[in-house]
Amino acid sequence: MAVSDGVLRKVILSYTYVAIWIFLSFTVIVYNKYILDRKMYNWPYPISLTMIHMGFCSSLAYLLVRVFKLVEPVSMSRDLYFKSVVPIGALYSLSLWFSNSAYIYLSVSFIQMLKALMPVAVYSIGVLFKKEGFKNETMANMVSISLGVAVAAYGEAKFDTWGVTLQLMAVAFEATRLVLIQILLNSKGISLNPITSLYYIAPCCLVFLSVPWLIVEYPSLRDNSSFHLDFAIFGTNSLCAFALNLAVFLLVGKTSALTMNVAGVVKDWLLIAFSWSVIKDTVTPINLIGYGLAFLGVAYYNHSKLQALKASETQKKAQQSDEEAGRLLEQRDGEGTGRKNDNQN
Repeated sequence: MAVSDGVLRKVILSYTYVAIWIFLSFTVIVYNKYILDRKMYNWPYPISLTMIHMGFCSSLAYLLVRVFKLVEPVSMSRDLYFKSVVPIGALYSLSLWFSNSAYIYLSVSFIQMLKALMPVAVYSIGVLFKKEGFKNETMANMVSISLGVAVAAYGEAKFDTWGVTLQLMAVAFEATRLVLIQILLNSKGISLNPITSLYYIAPCCLVFLSVPWLIVEYPSLRDNSSFHLDFAIFGTNSLCAFALNLAVFLLVGKTSALTMNVAGVVKDWLLIAFSWSVIKDTVTPINLIGYGLAFLGVAYYNHSKLQALKASETQKKAQQSDEEAGRLLEQRDGEGTGRKNDNQN
């Protein structure tokens, strides 16, 4: 009974983490759309919004790491920081800038459909950087996802070329960032959780974003005498963004990255339903057919990755068992030789 209670408690806890992550991710996306959309809060300054997020998150991350010491910092030299973290920070700032900008031009539902291209971008860039091997089966899977997104785009009632370009650029920069994390950090034995990522990368993003901000948005904000920073809106929005990173930390730490991927699919469908029913965005049948095709492709891709991971773990366990058996055999042979020498003496 104690075992079943423990299992039940673990399952309930896992579903609780998933629900919290879905809620916060959902909230941040809809909140950002509300702030940036010209028909809603009407504050179309995506760089400024991203900088507010980065400033808030880097401050809280500093408190958690350095003041309260709730999270251990990573041992990192200045040379490693500039060669590894800074390029990743630059890509992250571009990804956030362009993805937030897309909310001004596109519906929430259509943006989620375009984000289904992420596995395609990650795989393609991984092959380009020789981190992934080219496989015909995987490429066919990537083509099926791309075709599904293309059908969804064809059926989009309010298609905006500039908005689509921004979102595709955001996907490309984010995919490059994920591949570079493997090349520049993971290959050197450095692993950053969401809190240490914010601690090291958010200040970087703030610096990089300040350059386009001064050129693109600062003149407009300076000339707009009616502008005042609403601390209630931007404070709660930034708090949600930071809480989302904490939720990712809990979700991946207590469950797995695959659970997060599956939860992400659920979140995308919920956002599409919310966008259609509450925000009153137009979602056409062709939209849904296209996204359904892309969804099946992404689901198959996640399944393939899981099977490959299981096979790799099984191979590692078999190798460890062989090594252990070899050590025991050597030990037994050594003991046998020792006894034989004792008998001769």
